[in-house]
Amino acid sequence: MSLTFHWFLPTSGDGRAIIGRGHSVPLEGGHGGPGSLATGARAASRPPDIEYLAQVARSAEQLGFTGVLTPTGTWCEDAWLVTAALIRETQRLKFLVALRPGLTSPTLAAQMAATYQRISRGRLLLNVVTGGQADEQRRFGDHLPHDERYARTGEFIDIVRGAWSSHPYDFHGVHYQVDGATVMSPPEPTPGVYFGGSSAAAGPVAARYVDVYLTWGERPDQVAQKIAWMRGLAEAEGRTLRFGIRLHVISRDSAKDAWAEAGRLLDDLDPGEIANAQRVLGRSESVGQDRMRDLHANYRRGGAVADLEIYPNLCRACPRRRGHGAGRQPRGGGRADR
Repeated sequence: MSLTFHWFLPTSGDGRAIIGRGHSVPLEGGHGGPGSLATGARAASRPPDIEYLAQVARSAEQLGFTGVLTPTGTWCEDAWLVTAALIRETQRLKFLVALRPGLTSPTLAAQMAATYQRISRGRLLLNVVTGGQADEQRRFGDHLPHDERYARTGEFIDIVRGAWSSHPYDFHGVHYQVDGATVMSPPEPTPGVYFGGSSAAAGPVAARYVDVYLTWGERPDQVAQKIAWMRGLAEAEGRTLRFGIRLHVISRDSAKDAWAEAGRLLDDLDPGEIANAQRVLGRSESVGQDRMRDLHANYRRGGAVADLEIYPNLCRACPRRRGHGAGRQPRGGGRADR
């Protein structure tokens, strides 16, 4: 089994504290734009200007990462535009660009991806994000309920792949009716399609259409169950999936130091920031996000970081504030001396 490692492009801002809004959590007291008032840990954030993002991309490439995940949503810069601007700043690094079905024509998305693949010389990967928050979807004019969004995602990917096939592609489904979808020239290589979703509506879409199924950092037994579920669905479709997991790593010389840093990150959080994030995430329709929130039940303000440990050296610290569900893994320099 080969492993591939990707970094993250902080297009909503960066810093030395848990300050990121992710794609779904706005800054309190403002919308993150000019004139927004940031206090506490958020005041130390670094804006996602193109010069800084280019530094991150070049560093990731120099350190040997295959690519960088780039999010989508209201509270981050547009993934297509930012990564396209970074193509000439890098030589080898791939860009895992997040996009949402329903907000763009699938034929147009196929054309954009084909063009991107040519000008980047084959460095595009696609992360298809169905969307788990109804209010975020409505902001972009999308009013479909949760399960129908996943059904539309399947149709969307079907058309995109059909448009890449070198022959005009007709599709007449529930959500899309397309005649003769095609692109000037098929992308070479075909961009890998990544996708995540823990609901019953998401599984069949992944099994039928995607290349890599993504999960957040849950307990190993939970991840194993999810992988077994997806492998079974993919086998029924005559397909084989690859799998990815998203984790934040705290790296220090010892496990003790790494856990101390995890504690510092929590201590820097303002109770109001946590409450605001939990209110926003509490409205999520994402099954995966609900699973993440359940893992925080043992932690209360003033508690120990160990309350969030769900498996040795794996804790659920980040999502109390950030708008995503990546696990946080404190790691020491080869010694389990916590």
